[in-house]
Amino acid sequence: DPETPVVYPDCTNPYISEYLDPDIAAHRSGAGLAPQNTLMAFENIIEKLEADAKLSGQVISDKLGKEDEDSVLAAKLRDNYEYNLSQGHWFMPGAEQMLEDLDGKYRLFLCSNGTPVVQEGRLKSSGIGHYFEKVFISEQIGYNKPAKEYFDICFSRIPGFDPKKAIIVGDSLTSDMQGGQNAGIATCWVNPEHSPAREDIPADFQIESITQLEALLEAL
Repeated sequence: DPETPVVYPDCTNPYISEYLDPDIAAHRSGAGLAPQNTLMAFENIIEKLEADAKLSGQVISDKLGKEDEDSVLAAKLRDNYEYNLSQGHWFMPGAEQMLEDLDGKYRLFLCSNGTPVVQEGRLKSSGIGHYFEKVFISEQIGYNKPAKEYFDICFSRIPGFDPKKAIIVGDSLTSDMQGGQNAGIATCWVNPEHSPAREDIPADFQIESITQLEALLEAL
């Protein structure tokens, strides 16, 4: 949206500078980089920060604000970061068709770490929200994946839930697969990059493309 202001992170912020992506610098200097690429670059920085610091996006956002002496600007940074993040979405190849194929055959639920502003905005902009019976967002649940408590609360809100008939599908070993193990349900790791497996977080099933999911479910 051309009318939506975009607030860029302060490159001198110690939580940002170490991870500053060249894409952001290029966009700020007027190189004409598409805003979506800039958003993805900023999101990539946050993901690296979260991985290194083992912090949630909300905590990272708070830290960005605390590093800025101007509290008003800090609030704008957080608000704009979350708003712009909520407008971006990216599909794995075949993901939309997979949801269409599974719709009506299986009960689909979305389990996501993040804030309601970001995740609900992404669902709206992507147009896939109607496929899911319920959406569970960590900030609303009070716990993050892979905590067992997160899944306990999710399961308690699903009428007729049977863990023996459930499977979690995701591309993160530490969030999705570990979460499934903690929750006592089957796990399916989507691994298009052929990343090496981890012995401490084994997945029950592994597929390289989300398009293989329906065949796997039918075989179970």
